[in-house]
Amino acid sequence: MNNKQFLTELSGKCQMSAEQAAQQIQTLIGVMENLWQNGDSVSLSGFGVLEVKKKNERVSVNPTTGVRMLVPPKLVLTYKPSSILKEKLK
Repeated sequence: MNNKQFLTELSGKCQMSAEQAAQQIQTLIGVMENLWQNGDSVSLSGFGVLEVKKKNERVSVNPTTGVRMLVPPKLVLTYKPSSILKEKLK
């Protein structure tokens, strides 16, 4: 499902225009981005938890050349599905 199909489906279920649905999605994403920048996690009941975690620096080896390089630390967005969602997907 692509973005346009998702917005069409969402707007039909919520009885709003596709433009309004797109605006609501953008607002939701903006709020979540602000929370993640502050180090908070987002927990959606029945869906799961989205949070930013720090990956430590590590040494990586290029398999073709054998060159070792240091990969710097970085922040990654992680998702852990709720047990309710896991059960529904079985």
